[in-house]
Amino acid sequence: MSGRDVVERARAILGPAHVLVEPVDTAPFLADWRGRYRGAALAVVRPADAAQVASIVRLCAETGTPLVPQGGNTGVVGGAIPDGSGRSLVLCLSRLNRIREVDPIGDSLTVEAGCTLATVQAAAEEAGRLFPMSLGSEGSCQIGGTIATNAGGTAVLRYGPMRDLVLGLEVVLPDGTLWNGLRALRKDNTGYALKHLFIGAEGTLGIVTAATLKLFPRPQSVATGFLALPSLDAALQVFAQLRGALGDRVTTAEILSETQMASVLAHVPGTARPLDTVMPWYLLVEVTDPMQGLDLAARLEDLLATGLEDERIADAAVARSQAQANAMWMLRHSVSEANRKSGIVVGHDTAVPVARIPDFVSRATMAIERVRPDARVVAVGHIGDGNIHLVAILPENLRATGEPLDRIAQAISSAVHEQAIALGGTISAEHGIGQSMRDALAAFKGPAEMALMQGIKQLFDPLGVMNPGKVVAVRR
Repeated sequence: MSGRDVVERARAILGPAHVLVEPVDTAPFLADWRGRYRGAALAVVRPADAAQVASIVRLCAETGTPLVPQGGNTGVVGGAIPDGSGRSLVLCLSRLNRIREVDPIGDSLTVEAGCTLATVQAAAEEAGRLFPMSLGSEGSCQIGGTIATNAGGTAVLRYGPMRDLVLGLEVVLPDGTLWNGLRALRKDNTGYALKHLFIGAEGTLGIVTAATLKLFPRPQSVATGFLALPSLDAALQVFAQLRGALGDRVTTAEILSETQMASVLAHVPGTARPLDTVMPWYLLVEVTDPMQGLDLAARLEDLLATGLEDERIADAAVARSQAQANAMWMLRHSVSEANRKSGIVVGHDTAVPVARIPDFVSRATMAIERVRPDARVVAVGHIGDGNIHLVAILPENLRATGEPLDRIAQAISSAVHEQAIALGGTISAEHGIGQSMRDALAAFKGPAEMALMQGIKQLFDPLGVMNPGKVVAVRR
């Protein structure tokens, strides 16, 4: 069947208004937000519900047409962008945007895949509950995408990644079958936990159309602090002290290097240092509790005073207002914008065991500098789960030299990944694999693990039409 025939059949399923073919209409769906990945497609299709998604998937299965699912297109590994062949359909899920059910008694809600994360957060808040996933892109990223990539964010320390927040899924399988696994159960020991195959699979095994998610009590007492630290070793000691004293009340522990702080201050208007003291590292901590009336700020200050006395902490401040807390958080949420404005960004999503963070940052920084002495290294990440985003920023004028930027970036990333693996870490903690990390994944996982993953892909998608070229390839 010709591409034109596929488009006509898609129009018959969805209506002409929801099959986009004009370049001006399809362009936003064919490139990632950073402009690093670009592709082509027969059309962008916009189904309204799970039944229409199933019909489009059946069409692709019958005709061998590649299908690339796309949520908010906020990813960084090219997982939602088609290849350049122009044979694919891009499946936009933004019209699947209903909140199907909110259950404050059972602490769950069921939402469709096209709901933005901010919409889900608001629905939970309206019910007096919390959906704790928090990302810088929460106004545009969609729930289906956060599930497909097993997104992390700033609250993993207390609540876990997306995998830990999903109770059940509704998924369209590669043959067009609609699997209804929307169970709001905390305990279900009836065979294989199939939902976990689709979480983090990036649309290569099926299309998530809806999810039942966990809710939590809303925090009623909150304290936010910002610490200046002499070293990463000191940061880990302070973090361990806070966790030991406050337990799971420590919701967030975000680390920033001084090089990262300087980049934010230089490039993002409205940002300012919370502290007069300049040190190599900073730690943003947030402590929460669902009980009202707790003076968490005073408790946090007492604990920080101990660190100041023994000089593990050089300086610290606890927010006295929501405005002060927001200003601290703005520094953390502005790092991507600042880095883009600083030069050519080569970012990483590594994680290592928490105790190995200082070794990793030291060794990986030296490895980057060996590859590119002109690189400036900045670091930001989630110190409580070992996920450190080590970023090499190259001079912008490098573009004019004709040097092969892709090759330079690959050499830098290989050096960083080598250090993470040597310390028992991973090359991708929360961003996924997509197309940018597929070759690196094969080297990282080893033959036995890759064979298992390829076997699963082959079982679910023998035709290889589901988001081809991402994560793993179908063996032919």
